[in-house]
Amino acid sequence: MFTDILDTRIVVLFTSGPPLRNETNMKKSLSLLIATAALAMSATAKAPEQTIVGIAAGNENFSTLVSLVQSAGLVDVLNSDGPFTVFAPTNDAFAKVPEATLKALANDKEALRAVLLYHVVPGKFTAQQVLDANRLQAPTALKRGHDSVTLNIRVLDGKVRVNRATVTATDIMASNGVIHVIDTVLIPPTAR
Repeated sequence: MFTDILDTRIVVLFTSGPPLRNETNMKKSLSLLIATAALAMSATAKAPEQTIVGIAAGNENFSTLVSLVQSAGLVDVLNSDGPFTVFAPTNDAFAKVPEATLKALANDKEALRAVLLYHVVPGKFTAQQVLDANRLQAPTALKRGHDSVTLNIRVLDGKVRVNRATVTATDIMASNGVIHVIDTVLIPPTAR
């Protein structure tokens, strides 16, 4: 449909516009053509179809995270409407965690849920929003009583840091939020 509109606008532009005899008219017509094409393309841009879990499951660098999300029973939560911002540790990030700690988490579903929910911020926050703020105390999905446990998000030496983790990739858009990749697993303050 939008392609048909674009085709129609192009035809109208070149058949009913001013004669293209001089350079000014050609430039104006070309500018209008480019603007029309950009508008049509942005109108047809598809929203992300996969959820946060779907995107992570399709990326082998998140296989440990996906496995732990499944073990913790959080798949349905992270497949829900959200929106969520997830700071997703890679397999390499999990490899830095002592094996004994990972085993303990695997055997304690509540502790595992706490660690994973500490990586989730309700709402959709892009990298640009973080850069604009320069420093945030972001409430996570992890609750202690009625209060959310917060993450310290800041820009340090031109890099976005979440607590002690560095964001290595940003703005992976999902249908229910956004993923930012981090190089370190975040451990909630009382779960250390």
